[in-house]
Amino acid sequence: MSAPKKILIIGGGFTGLTAAYKLSRESDFSVTLVEGSDHLGGLAAGFPLLGTSLEKTYHHLFLTDTCILDLVKELDLTGKLLWCESSVGIYRDGRVYPFMSPLDLLRFKPCSLPGRLRFGLMALYLQKKKTWRQFVARTANEWLTRACGDDVMRTIWTPLLKGKFDRYWNSVSMAWLWARIHTRANSRPPGGGREKLGYFRGGFAEIIGKLESELSRRKVRILTGKAVAQLTFGPGRQALLADGQAVDFDQCLFTGSSAAFARLLPAGVVPDDYRHKLESIAYLGAICLVFVTDQSIADQYWLNIHEDGAPFLLFIQHTRLVGTEMYQGRHVYYIGSYQPHGSALFGMSDDALTGKWFDYLQRIYPQFEPARVCERHVFKFKAAQHVVDTRYEEKIPDYRTPVHGLFLANFSQIFPEDRGTNFAVREGIKVAGMISRELSGKA
Repeated sequence: MSAPKKILIIGGGFTGLTAAYKLSRESDFSVTLVEGSDHLGGLAAGFPLLGTSLEKTYHHLFLTDTCILDLVKELDLTGKLLWCESSVGIYRDGRVYPFMSPLDLLRFKPCSLPGRLRFGLMALYLQKKKTWRQFVARTANEWLTRACGDDVMRTIWTPLLKGKFDRYWNSVSMAWLWARIHTRANSRPPGGGREKLGYFRGGFAEIIGKLESELSRRKVRILTGKAVAQLTFGPGRQALLADGQAVDFDQCLFTGSSAAFARLLPAGVVPDDYRHKLESIAYLGAICLVFVTDQSIADQYWLNIHEDGAPFLLFIQHTRLVGTEMYQGRHVYYIGSYQPHGSALFGMSDDALTGKWFDYLQRIYPQFEPARVCERHVFKFKAAQHVVDTRYEEKIPDYRTPVHGLFLANFSQIFPEDRGTNFAVREGIKVAGMISRELSGKA
């Protein structure tokens, strides 16, 4: 009997975990998963909070997230999943406006009545539009300005695009926004009603922990806290870890950012044009502040900040969505911001950042008392959002790299949809199938 084929998966986010889960079913595969941090889950990884686990960055599921929902069912975790009514607001001109229904739109006074009507017609048009091809080469700014006018752009879309993409805001493809609108519009119950979002009792750690348990049961070797320094392709194939350890492989899947993948590849291993493609995708970082208090501050789960010069984009009252039962009766919040890598916020101390953001939060909610915050945590991520510009399709790298047996799967290949756990699971399933077929000679 021949020795099992050695499969190395680099990255323990949902794509890597799902690929390992699928490939580990094959008896003639030996799977090793290597993760640079000390935990699995990627951007959905949790940390201990009030006797349970909470994600370092805000997460939820949509009704349209069929790939991860199928995995949840397969892992027998459906009973852990809560479906809760969402609520959204916009902070503009010193006031919080609910923004969930046509009536809320009509009451949104920062925008003129003709602008509100044009916004409503535009949203309805995009929800009914089933294809996105016509939007790829148009920037969201250009298309929306023509469809909605300057008033709607000033009060709604421009602040959102700038908050999400910073200096890249005017290059984002309208196809990306079309996909976001479709996801949200289709996360309403079939019979109508408010948007429903899913969350796990115990957090996303429930599904991450179940996947880890299944991988261990299937003899998958899991190495956490092991950064990969380089991939080598000499007489044998190895991943050289930062601690000096080497991991042999026949097939390798990398699931981190495309730029990080390029840094692992020795000179001359891949053509220059392929390396350039990997390096051409721009990424933004993300900063999240999580805090706990006995105060219920907001009336909405999700608040977009549409004020010029605001120091953050999002304020989220997590417990407004899921309740306080999991959190010992306390209220849990996120403040979130997308930032370019050179942003001063990345170098700011946690105390300074918290003070800056809490000062602004008190402008929105004067009743907020920072002294009543009993716990807070700051998390910073360097590659949290890729920039989907109008030529993005040309930049998307294939799953199969120019090196035989070397694969890439990350959220930069998700188009026109945005990154998220559902699509990470979908990509993990897809690339696992490609690896399996190649090893079996069916590719």
